[in-house]
Amino acid sequence: MRLLLLLVLVLAAAAAVANAGAESVLRSVTDAPDADALFCDSWMLSVETGNAGPWRQVPARCGASVRAYMEGDRYASDSAVAAAESLAFASQAFASGEGGAKPAWVFDVDETLLSNAPYYAQSGWGATQTSVESHLSAQTSQYVDPSPAIRSHGEAISSFLASGLVEFNETSFDAWVDVAKAPALPSSLKLYNELQGLGFHIILLTGRSESQRNATEENLLFAGYHSWEKLILRQPSDIGKTAVQYKSERRAVMEVEGFKILGNSGDQWSDLIGLPVSTRSFKLPNPMYYIS
Repeated sequence: MRLLLLLVLVLAAAAAVANAGAESVLRSVTDAPDADALFCDSWMLSVETGNAGPWRQVPARCGASVRAYMEGDRYASDSAVAAAESLAFASQAFASGEGGAKPAWVFDVDETLLSNAPYYAQSGWGATQTSVESHLSAQTSQYVDPSPAIRSHGEAISSFLASGLVEFNETSFDAWVDVAKAPALPSSLKLYNELQGLGFHIILLTGRSESQRNATEENLLFAGYHSWEKLILRQPSDIGKTAVQYKSERRAVMEVEGFKILGNSGDQWSDLIGLPVSTRSFKLPNPMYYIS
Protein backbone atom coordinates (compact mmCIF):
# COMPACT_ATOMS: atom_id res chain seq x y z
CA MET A 1 0.00 0.00 0.00
CA ARG A 2 2.83 2.34 0.91
CA LEU A 3 4.55 1.53 -2.40
CA LEU A 4 1.37 2.30 -4.32
CA LEU A 5 0.97 5.63 -2.54
CA LEU A 6 4.58 6.50 -3.31
CA LEU A 7 4.06 5.65 -6.98
CA VAL A 8 0.97 7.88 -7.13
CA LEU A 9 2.89 10.77 -5.58
CA VAL A 10 5.80 10.33 -8.02
CA LEU A 11 3.47 10.28 -11.03
CA ALA A 12 1.63 13.34 -9.77
CA ALA A 13 4.90 15.20 -9.29
CA ALA A 14 6.09 14.22 -12.77
CA ALA A 15 2.84 15.43 -14.30
CA ALA A 16 3.12 18.73 -12.46
CA VAL A 17 6.68 19.22 -13.70
CA ALA A 18 5.67 18.35 -17.27
CA ASN A 19 2.73 20.75 -17.19
CA ALA A 20 4.86 23.48 -15.70
CA GLY A 21 7.49 22.90 -18.38
CA ALA A 22 4.92 23.05 -21.16
CA GLU A 23 3.37 26.19 -19.73
CA SER A 24 6.83 27.70 -19.39
CA VAL A 25 7.63 27.03 -23.03
CA LEU A 26 4.29 28.37 -24.22
CA ARG A 27 4.66 31.40 -22.01
CA SER A 28 8.14 32.11 -23.34
CA VAL A 29 6.96 31.87 -26.97
CA THR A 30 3.88 33.98 -26.39
CA ASP A 31 5.45 36.64 -24.20
CA ALA A 32 8.71 37.11 -26.07
CA PRO A 33 9.17 40.47 -27.81
CA ASP A 34 9.53 38.65 -31.15
CA ALA A 35 6.84 36.07 -30.38
CA ASP A 36 5.44 36.02 -33.92
CA ALA A 37 8.84 35.53 -35.54
CA LEU A 38 9.74 32.80 -33.06
CA PHE A 39 6.43 31.01 -33.54
CA CYS A 40 6.62 31.28 -37.32
CA ASP A 41 10.15 29.89 -37.46
CA SER A 42 8.91 26.89 -35.48
CA TRP A 43 5.82 26.58 -37.66
CA MET A 44 7.92 26.55 -40.84
CA LEU A 45 10.13 23.84 -39.33
CA SER A 46 6.99 21.84 -38.57
CA VAL A 47 5.91 22.22 -42.20
CA GLU A 48 9.24 21.11 -43.61
CA THR A 49 9.50 18.06 -41.36
CA GLY A 50 5.92 17.06 -42.15
CA ASN A 51 4.88 17.41 -38.51
CA ALA A 52 2.24 19.96 -39.50
CA GLY A 53 0.40 17.32 -41.52
CA PRO A 54 -2.13 18.56 -44.09
CA TRP A 55 -2.49 22.32 -43.65
CA ARG A 56 -4.73 24.73 -45.50
CA GLN A 57 -3.09 28.11 -45.15
CA VAL A 58 -0.20 30.00 -43.67
CA PRO A 59 -1.15 31.35 -40.22
CA ALA A 60 -2.12 35.00 -40.50
CA ARG A 61 0.62 36.04 -38.10
CA CYS A 62 3.26 34.37 -40.32
CA GLY A 63 2.73 36.18 -43.62
CA ALA A 64 5.61 38.57 -42.99
CA SER A 65 7.88 35.75 -41.87
CA VAL A 66 7.17 33.69 -44.98
CA ARG A 67 7.86 36.74 -47.15
CA ALA A 68 11.12 37.45 -45.33
CA TYR A 69 12.19 33.83 -45.67
CA MET A 70 11.40 33.54 -49.36
CA GLU A 71 13.10 36.78 -50.36
CA GLY A 72 16.00 36.48 -47.97
CA ASP A 73 19.24 34.54 -47.85
CA ARG A 74 17.87 31.59 -45.86
CA TYR A 75 15.66 30.23 -48.63
CA ALA A 76 18.55 30.35 -51.09
CA SER A 77 20.87 28.78 -48.52
CA ASP A 78 18.44 26.02 -47.53
CA SER A 79 17.89 25.18 -51.19
CA ALA A 80 21.63 25.15 -51.88
CA VAL A 81 22.30 22.83 -48.95
CA ALA A 82 19.62 20.42 -50.19
CA ALA A 83 21.23 20.46 -53.63
CA ALA A 84 24.70 19.89 -52.19
CA GLU A 85 23.50 16.92 -50.15
CA SER A 86 21.80 15.54 -53.24
CA LEU A 87 24.95 15.82 -55.31
CA ALA A 88 27.11 14.22 -52.61
CA PHE A 89 24.81 11.21 -52.52
CA ALA A 90 24.49 11.05 -56.30
CA SER A 91 28.25 11.08 -56.82
CA GLN A 92 28.79 8.26 -54.35
CA ALA A 93 25.88 6.16 -55.65
CA PHE A 94 26.86 6.58 -59.27
CA ALA A 95 30.51 5.74 -58.58
CA SER A 96 29.48 2.54 -56.82
CA GLY A 97 27.38 1.44 -59.79
CA GLU A 98 24.31 1.30 -57.58
CA GLY A 99 22.08 2.60 -60.36
CA GLY A 100 22.86 -0.20 -62.79
CA ALA A 101 22.39 0.45 -66.50
CA LYS A 102 19.73 3.16 -66.14
CA PRO A 103 20.37 5.30 -63.04
CA ALA A 104 17.62 7.93 -62.81
CA TRP A 105 16.85 11.09 -60.88
CA VAL A 106 13.30 12.41 -60.67
CA PHE A 107 12.55 16.13 -60.34
CA ASP A 108 9.29 17.91 -59.65
CA VAL A 109 8.91 21.15 -61.62
CA ASP A 110 7.13 23.95 -59.72
CA GLU A 111 9.14 25.28 -56.76
CA THR A 112 11.72 22.57 -57.46
CA LEU A 113 13.20 23.37 -60.87
CA LEU A 114 11.18 26.52 -61.60
CA SER A 115 10.27 29.36 -59.25
CA ASN A 116 6.83 30.92 -59.58
CA ALA A 117 7.75 33.73 -57.19
CA PRO A 118 7.04 36.46 -59.77
CA TYR A 119 3.45 35.23 -59.91
CA TYR A 120 2.87 34.75 -56.19
CA ALA A 121 4.46 38.07 -55.33
CA GLN A 122 1.48 39.83 -56.88
CA SER A 123 -1.17 38.10 -54.79
CA GLY A 124 -0.85 40.21 -51.66
CA TRP A 125 0.47 37.50 -49.37
CA GLY A 126 -2.99 36.65 -48.13
CA ALA A 127 -3.90 33.02 -47.51
CA THR A 128 -6.56 32.27 -50.10
CA GLN A 129 -9.33 29.73 -49.79
CA THR A 130 -9.15 28.93 -53.50
CA SER A 131 -8.39 25.32 -54.32
CA VAL A 132 -5.59 24.95 -56.81
CA GLU A 133 -6.46 21.33 -57.40
CA SER A 134 -7.31 21.94 -61.02
CA HIS A 135 -4.33 23.93 -62.21
CA LEU A 136 -1.99 21.34 -60.78
CA SER A 137 -4.47 18.74 -61.94
CA ALA A 138 -6.60 17.69 -59.01
CA GLN A 139 -4.15 18.18 -56.18
CA THR A 140 -5.72 19.84 -53.15
CA SER A 141 -3.61 22.88 -52.32
CA GLN A 142 -3.91 26.25 -50.62
CA TYR A 143 -1.49 28.90 -51.74
CA VAL A 144 -0.09 31.89 -49.96
CA ASP A 145 1.95 34.34 -51.90
CA PRO A 146 5.70 34.07 -51.61
CA SER A 147 8.18 36.84 -51.88
CA PRO A 148 9.09 39.08 -54.76
CA ALA A 149 12.57 37.57 -54.52
CA ILE A 150 12.72 37.03 -58.25
CA ARG A 151 11.47 40.00 -60.26
CA SER A 152 10.35 40.32 -63.84
CA HIS A 153 12.33 38.65 -66.58
CA GLY A 154 11.65 40.48 -69.82
CA GLU A 155 8.70 42.32 -71.23
CA ALA A 156 6.37 39.31 -71.12
CA ILE A 157 6.60 39.02 -67.35
CA SER A 158 6.46 42.79 -66.85
CA SER A 159 3.28 42.96 -68.89
CA PHE A 160 1.76 40.04 -67.05
CA LEU A 161 2.56 41.44 -63.61
CA ALA A 162 1.12 44.79 -64.62
CA SER A 163 -2.31 43.19 -64.54
CA GLY A 164 -2.27 43.69 -60.76
CA LEU A 165 -3.19 40.21 -59.55
CA VAL A 166 -4.37 40.23 -55.97
CA GLU A 167 -5.53 36.67 -55.36
CA PHE A 168 -4.54 33.23 -56.56
CA ASN A 169 -6.92 31.51 -58.90
CA GLU A 170 -6.69 28.77 -61.47
CA THR A 171 -7.31 30.99 -64.48
CA SER A 172 -4.63 33.52 -63.62
CA PHE A 173 -2.09 30.84 -62.75
CA ASP A 174 -2.72 29.10 -66.06
CA ALA A 175 -2.13 32.45 -67.76
CA TRP A 176 1.16 32.74 -65.86
CA VAL A 177 2.17 29.22 -66.97
CA ASP A 178 1.46 30.21 -70.57
CA VAL A 179 3.88 33.15 -70.25
CA ALA A 180 6.60 30.49 -69.78
CA LYS A 181 9.07 32.83 -68.12
CA ALA A 182 9.38 31.42 -64.59
CA PRO A 183 13.08 31.52 -63.65
CA ALA A 184 15.13 28.57 -62.50
CA LEU A 185 15.95 27.92 -58.89
CA PRO A 186 19.73 28.45 -59.17
CA SER A 187 20.81 25.59 -56.90
CA SER A 188 18.45 23.19 -58.67
CA LEU A 189 19.77 24.16 -62.09
CA LYS A 190 23.32 23.54 -60.90
CA LEU A 191 22.34 20.14 -59.47
CA TYR A 192 20.49 19.25 -62.67
CA ASN A 193 23.56 19.97 -64.79
CA GLU A 194 25.86 18.09 -62.42
CA LEU A 195 23.62 15.02 -62.50
CA GLN A 196 23.53 15.07 -66.27
CA GLY A 197 27.31 15.30 -66.28
CA LEU A 198 27.51 12.19 -64.11
CA GLY A 199 25.31 10.29 -66.53
CA PHE A 200 21.93 10.21 -64.77
CA HIS A 201 18.72 9.84 -66.74
CA ILE A 202 16.70 12.93 -65.76
CA ILE A 203 12.94 12.43 -65.49
CA LEU A 204 10.62 15.36 -64.78
CA LEU A 205 7.39 14.41 -63.01
CA THR A 206 4.98 17.30 -62.54
CA GLY A 207 1.40 17.78 -61.43
CA ARG A 208 0.80 20.10 -64.37
CA SER A 209 -1.65 18.84 -66.97
CA GLU A 210 -0.85 17.51 -70.42
CA SER A 211 -2.45 20.61 -71.94
CA GLN A 212 0.42 22.63 -70.44
CA ARG A 213 3.19 20.57 -72.04
CA ASN A 214 4.26 23.09 -74.65
CA ALA A 215 4.38 25.99 -72.19
CA THR A 216 6.22 23.87 -69.63
CA GLU A 217 8.84 22.73 -72.12
CA GLU A 218 9.30 26.29 -73.36
CA ASN A 219 9.71 27.55 -69.79
CA LEU A 220 12.20 24.85 -68.84
CA LEU A 221 14.33 25.68 -71.87
CA PHE A 222 14.07 29.40 -71.10
CA ALA A 223 15.28 28.72 -67.55
CA GLY A 224 18.29 26.73 -68.77
CA TYR A 225 17.14 23.12 -68.47
CA HIS A 226 17.63 20.78 -71.41
CA SER A 227 18.02 17.17 -72.52
CA TRP A 228 15.69 15.58 -69.99
CA GLU A 229 14.79 11.94 -70.58
CA LYS A 230 11.05 12.42 -70.02
CA LEU A 231 8.61 15.10 -69.02
CA ILE A 232 5.60 13.41 -67.42
CA LEU A 233 2.39 15.41 -66.96
CA ARG A 234 -1.06 14.44 -65.71
CA GLN A 235 -3.29 12.80 -68.27
CA PRO A 236 -7.12 12.97 -68.23
CA SER A 237 -7.14 9.59 -66.47
CA ASP A 238 -5.15 11.12 -63.60
CA ILE A 239 -7.74 13.75 -62.73
CA GLY A 240 -8.97 13.22 -59.19
CA LYS A 241 -5.89 11.33 -58.00
CA THR A 242 -3.85 12.71 -55.16
CA ALA A 243 -0.29 13.68 -55.93
CA VAL A 244 0.94 10.72 -53.90
CA GLN A 245 -1.10 8.23 -55.94
CA TYR A 246 -0.33 9.82 -59.30
CA LYS A 247 3.41 10.15 -58.75
CA SER A 248 3.76 6.73 -57.15
CA GLU A 249 2.10 5.14 -60.16
CA ARG A 250 4.45 6.96 -62.51
CA ARG A 251 7.51 5.89 -60.52
CA ALA A 252 6.29 2.29 -60.70
CA VAL A 253 6.16 2.57 -64.50
CA MET A 254 9.72 3.93 -64.50
CA GLU A 255 10.90 0.85 -62.63
CA VAL A 256 9.12 -1.44 -65.08
CA GLU A 257 10.97 0.40 -67.85
CA GLY A 258 14.26 -0.49 -66.19
CA PHE A 259 15.13 2.77 -64.47
CA LYS A 260 16.73 2.63 -61.04
CA ILE A 261 15.48 5.75 -59.24
CA LEU A 262 18.39 6.73 -57.07
CA GLY A 263 17.17 10.23 -56.22
CA ASN A 264 13.97 12.24 -56.13
CA SER A 265 13.76 16.00 -55.54
CA GLY A 266 10.55 17.86 -54.71
CA ASP A 267 9.17 20.69 -52.61
CA GLN A 268 6.21 18.62 -51.34
CA TRP A 269 6.26 15.40 -49.33
CA SER A 270 3.67 14.16 -51.81
CA ASP A 271 6.39 14.36 -54.48
CA LEU A 272 8.48 11.91 -52.51
CA ILE A 273 6.38 9.40 -50.56
CA GLY A 274 4.36 6.41 -51.74
CA LEU A 275 5.71 3.15 -53.15
CA PRO A 276 7.97 2.77 -54.93
CA VAL A 277 10.27 5.35 -53.40
CA SER A 278 13.68 6.39 -54.61
CA THR A 279 16.84 5.26 -52.85
CA ARG A 280 17.12 8.77 -51.39
CA SER A 281 14.55 11.57 -51.42
CA PHE A 282 15.42 15.24 -51.03
CA LYS A 283 12.84 17.76 -49.79
CA LEU A 284 13.23 21.35 -50.93
CA PRO A 285 11.82 24.09 -48.71
CA ASN A 286 8.35 25.48 -49.37
CA PRO A 287 6.42 27.22 -46.56
CA MET A 288 3.91 28.69 -49.03
CA TYR A 289 1.47 25.88 -49.79
CA TYR A 290 0.67 22.22 -49.25
CA ILE A 291 -0.29 19.57 -51.79
CA SER A 292 -1.68 16.24 -50.66
